[in-house]
Amino acid sequence: MRIAILWNPRASRYTLRLRGSVREPVVTIPQGGTLAEARGFLTRHRGWLKARLDALPSATPIADGAVIPLRGTPVTIRHVGGRGLVRVETDENGSALLVSGSAEHLKRRVTDFLKREARADLEAATLRHAAALGVRVATIRLGDPASRWGSCSSSGTIAYSWRIIMAPPAVLDYLVAHEVAHMREMNHSPRFWRLVRTICPGMESSKAWLARNGASLHAVGAED
Repeated sequence: MRIAILWNPRASRYTLRLRGSVREPVVTIPQGGTLAEARGFLTRHRGWLKARLDALPSATPIADGAVIPLRGTPVTIRHVGGRGLVRVETDENGSALLVSGSAEHLKRRVTDFLKREARADLEAATLRHAAALGVRVATIRLGDPASRWGSCSSSGTIAYSWRIIMAPPAVLDYLVAHEVAHMREMNHSPRFWRLVRTICPGMESSKAWLARNGASLHAVGAED
């Protein structure tokens, strides 16, 4: 098994985590740490790592014929070749994501489509919740972090995981409400949660959905 080593002078201790969709274990070495100590740390936590890896859902490929979620609804990827945009079509048999272009570029084209859809939905929800709270978001960024769905900086930058577009719209709305609320409360105090509930009354069910199903979203396009 490949294990990544991350030297972090700001870290205060050794940590072990799994890196998102590639499912790669990452050991963080703090300032003053050594590779020998990192090996020992990894050995002591081998059981934990095996349990985490075994608990991960099976990877869902981004490939012709695969079924992935889009806004909480399953869509079947269909490679149609030729020229044109990636698009969703729905009929009595369900929804399909039609992907033009060469087969070798299918995964990239699907991923780019999901990112575009995510940005559109996230920007709209961010503007709506920011207006409700009377705050201004300076920048919206998309990424694919391994361990969080969003973050908010004191400078007004909010970052989201593009994978949230695969969740039901109510879950995306909760994520945005959570991060925008940090513009007023940079903590997770009772006051912060009251603020989130004010703009997202159904937050409890969406929060639970993400905790329960988040790993399956990271499994889309993952490498087993």
